[in-house]
Amino acid sequence: MTSHATHLWRLLVWGRTLARHGALTGIEKDRNTPAPVRRLARLARIGARVPKEPRYAEAFQAIGPAAIKLGQSLATRPDLVGEQAAHDLLSLQDTLPPVPFSAIRAEIEASFDRPLEALYASVEEYPVGAASIAQVHKAVTTDGRTVAVKVLRPGIRERFGRDIDTYEWAAAHLEQLGGEATRLRPRLVVANLKRWTARELDLRREAASASELAEAMTAVPGYKIPAIDWDRTDGRVMTLEWIDGIKISNREALIAAGHDVKEIAARLVNTFLRQAIADGFFHADMHQGNLFVLKDGTIAAIDFGIMGRIDRRARLWLAEILYGLITGNYRRVAEIHFEAQYVPAHHNVGEFATALRAVGEPMRGKPVSELSVGQMLDGLFAITRDFDMQTQPHLLLLQKTMVMVEGVATMLDPQINMWDVSGPYVKAWLRDELGPEARLADSLFEIADTIKRLPGLVRRLEEQFPDPGGAPPPPPLPEIRLVQVKGGRLWRYMGVAIVAAALGAGAAWLLGPQGAL
Repeated sequence: MTSHATHLWRLLVWGRTLARHGALTGIEKDRNTPAPVRRLARLARIGARVPKEPRYAEAFQAIGPAAIKLGQSLATRPDLVGEQAAHDLLSLQDTLPPVPFSAIRAEIEASFDRPLEALYASVEEYPVGAASIAQVHKAVTTDGRTVAVKVLRPGIRERFGRDIDTYEWAAAHLEQLGGEATRLRPRLVVANLKRWTARELDLRREAASASELAEAMTAVPGYKIPAIDWDRTDGRVMTLEWIDGIKISNREALIAAGHDVKEIAARLVNTFLRQAIADGFFHADMHQGNLFVLKDGTIAAIDFGIMGRIDRRARLWLAEILYGLITGNYRRVAEIHFEAQYVPAHHNVGEFATALRAVGEPMRGKPVSELSVGQMLDGLFAITRDFDMQTQPHLLLLQKTMVMVEGVATMLDPQINMWDVSGPYVKAWLRDELGPEARLADSLFEIADTIKRLPGLVRRLEEQFPDPGGAPPPPPLPEIRLVQVKGGRLWRYMGVAIVAAALGAGAAWLLGPQGAL
């Protein structure tokens, strides 16, 4: 078991890196930051040259692969890290210098216990992409097919396990401080990160996710998932169909090729809604680098290491919430939050509906270019605090992906109105999903003689949607051995330890992120 001193040393080294990039400034200034955490942030930046403008994404990239994934996770949590930091972290790209091809060759041959030439007629030595977990090489199989070969970086599983162990330790101690730190549930943030990376670190699971999504999207025109070569895929190596298209981020090239970028933007939004709301299984890493447009206009997606799954109850609530915001039915949106137990029952539904109206009305009927995302987020997170709403871990990936999809759609069509684009699909899905019972329920308030049918209606609804319950229970959290300090506060113990470690701060600066234990 890792010692407290080891965790503290790692945090000190990482803290120094964050401080040098100005990434601790927001933590110090945020009034919701617990006082002990604010003191530790000040200690970590002693002697550091802090830039005027924080560079959050650069700081996480400097620390290493696990920090990059943590930063991408925190980009979905402006309530936890602040709106400025979350916006900066959205630009976080998990690109790193490539591993030498000799190491990649050794990984492939060890995985299949066969020479590389027995699997591929040729493999390009320089990768087409080198990310924090794996890198991708273009290759040709022995039977003449052009493919992409994704290979895990050597030793990456061990490094991730070590770093996440410290994240869990730090999150457990943060929650012990109580107050806002407890409500925001940082341990669940780390638990979600751990599950996501566990999937990414097993390429068989990524291949299975791609296969499942391809099966679900078979009937959807204009959207493609590359086929998996299962004979050349295992836990550390994945081989899949090569995608030859224009990156969706290259708007000028798309227009030059004759594509309708506005139509592509609208199709991307509705394809995502189809995955999330209708199927409950969606590609949760839909940033610009993972989307291509083929010659015929088809959108092709790659990189299925991060996938989201939502159960049917949550999808119904989500669809009703979206449609309620689109149509301005804030009362119904508020009722759903109480039915789903997202808001504690001691609050008032009407007051919550009014708070939602204050956030929703300024957005309705306006293109994305005229909206203040920062103002909207400030309003939404003020509501979560005022109404004691805890973070819903099963919606974190969805939240992150919605931000990504909106960003790509806006890049393609700056005047796109997300409400107008998504409204018809959400309305149609709700009508088809709820069926005649929903229409009958709507008419009960207008037609008196239908009251006598109410018991039968309720019985049918209960059979169709049994035991609504509430939000899915959070995943089990690991047992963490907490620091116990007799007669003193935790921050004092940690502060003394960090000050002592600061005597070797020069060594920490020289070691940098690679010097972490």
